[in-house]
Amino acid sequence: MVNVEGKWALITGASRGIGYLSAIFIAEQDCNLVLHSRNAENSKKVLSEVLAKGVKAYTVSAELSDANQVEKMLQEIDAKGTQIDIVLNNAGLQIAYRTEYFKTPVSDYVESYKINTIAPAMICYHFIPKMIERGFGRVVNTTSGIRLEPEQAGYSASKAALDKISIDLGSKLNGTDVTINLADPGWCRTDLGGSKAPNSPESAIPGVLVGAFIDDKKSGRIFSAQDYCGMSLRDAVAKAEKCNAPY
Repeated sequence: MVNVEGKWALITGASRGIGYLSAIFIAEQDCNLVLHSRNAENSKKVLSEVLAKGVKAYTVSAELSDANQVEKMLQEIDAKGTQIDIVLNNAGLQIAYRTEYFKTPVSDYVESYKINTIAPAMICYHFIPKMIERGFGRVVNTTSGIRLEPEQAGYSASKAALDKISIDLGSKLNGTDVTINLADPGWCRTDLGGSKAPNSPESAIPGVLVGAFIDDKKSGRIFSAQDYCGMSLRDAVAKAEKCNAPY
């Protein structure tokens, strides 16, 4: 299992839900953090909590639907001299549930792809080459297990596109100490998942993070977080490393 003490992790959507829980968990492993949210004010709570655990941390803000803001955020991180070792592309948008799915508007796809596909792809393209130069890096992109639901076409299609990008990039990284994998949190009671979801946000930890700690040099897999619910990090990582299927 990778020791992340002293490394730097970027978490998008870190102010609430699974992003917030992930930030706390990674800080408990002595990993420093760059905490993203749409508004820096939203990250004050999580920032104070991770700093209290003795790690270094700071906030960045960007509206992920705006590529210019995403680029500005990336340049800000570079300007601070932060070498990002771990990326958790957690932030996402579930734009609507369309019971009349044959009337799904184009805007569902446009907005979903901006946040769920294009922004995380930009972040990957920015940091992975730097990881390759340094010889280490971990990227975890959050996906979705939604299938056969045209009611959520914009969301599920944008996540499927992110899967494709991640798996294809992973084919170029296999065997190196830079990995990119996917994590499916399951249907959790978050702002995105809604109050009727069967799983608590806490149930996704440590499963959504195993891709940050694996040490087997394999990329392009989808880890289902609920498969690791209740496990210790070490046991969860050991189980994840036995997952040989590329997806």
